[in-house]
Amino acid sequence: MSGIPMNRRRFLQLSALANAGLMVWGSHPLLAQGSSALPPPPPPGPIDLKAAGGMDSLIAAARKEGELSTTALPDDWANYKGIKRVFFKEKYPFLKHNDLTPDASSAEEIEQIKANAGNKGPQNPDVIDVGFVWGARAKAENLLQPYKVATWDTIPTAIKDPDGFWYGDYYGTMSFEVNADAVPFVPQDWQDLLDPRLKGMIAINDPTASSQSTHLVWASSLGNGGTLAQPEKGLAFFKELAKKGNLVATSYSPASLVSGELPISLRWDYNALANRDNNMGKAKIQVVYPKSGTLAGVYLQAISAYAPRPHAARLWMEFLYSDEGQLLWLEGYAKPVRFNDMLKRGVIPKALLDRLPAADVKVEFPTLEQVQTGLQYIRDNWVKEVGITYKS
Repeated sequence: MSGIPMNRRRFLQLSALANAGLMVWGSHPLLAQGSSALPPPPPPGPIDLKAAGGMDSLIAAARKEGELSTTALPDDWANYKGIKRVFFKEKYPFLKHNDLTPDASSAEEIEQIKANAGNKGPQNPDVIDVGFVWGARAKAENLLQPYKVATWDTIPTAIKDPDGFWYGDYYGTMSFEVNADAVPFVPQDWQDLLDPRLKGMIAINDPTASSQSTHLVWASSLGNGGTLAQPEKGLAFFKELAKKGNLVATSYSPASLVSGELPISLRWDYNALANRDNNMGKAKIQVVYPKSGTLAGVYLQAISAYAPRPHAARLWMEFLYSDEGQLLWLEGYAKPVRFNDMLKRGVIPKALLDRLPAADVKVEFPTLEQVQTGLQYIRDNWVKEVGITYKS
């Protein structure tokens, strides 16, 4: 991949770069030629469960197909290990699971669809789980087919394609990760990070290279008199943070946070919460949502237009968007998109809710256009405005 190390955790970085026209895939002729080089996809099947004849008919059709190919679903990400176990081992053991390239990026998932168009074999992914900006792009290239799950109406409108070609599945919320044993106080909001007692205690990864860090700089706009349409407010805040010496020009690492050397970072909550759990007994890690506001980063599910096993793909989607599937994501700290609906209906177990940090805070979901412009603005202006350059 042109020398770029690829893994799932870089999906948003690659997504934003691709949609800003900065990704070059010169070594991949299918991508270079575009979707016009691909065979026409087969006509889409049933577009919802009713059209598919109901759940019994869908299960019967999936049974005939006998397998399902997924891609980019690592076991340690959003509890996919548990999700795959329940779906393939407990509920539908008649489906063979082809678990393709678990650590693939969103860009590679799209490439897999293109490279295998017309291929009926197991290496052709039936379904994908990709970063937010890839849904519209893949639809525009005729790489997806529509399907609306039974719970469609409870998926927020802002994070689904109106025709059912893609829909949000889960999201992370930007948070503070703090080693409470190594700080004079635990910050509760963005302005708290400017306190002189926190000098030399905050570390993040390079916002010009890490999507997670680009998002956190952007999120700080919400706590500093700005909106998601004003990424410059986030840069101004981090400029002040660096000027005070609270932000150091050293990349984040779980080890330095746990040891107390650099006890504060800002990350997606599912990453921070997993680190908290993994270090129980070593450090008292608290995960805090800034009171004045934060943002969410969304992933999407979609069915490939070239899926050789479209009924099994629809069955997979029905499972993921059922209460059962959504709760399995939540067990991995990835907030399922139907969270508010399930919370309102009282179907989230108290024990699971008790594991989550208090979240009495406004969370904003950026639009596709905001993601494309906001992240690129921060990358383009970070060094010039904030004055911190990270060593490679």
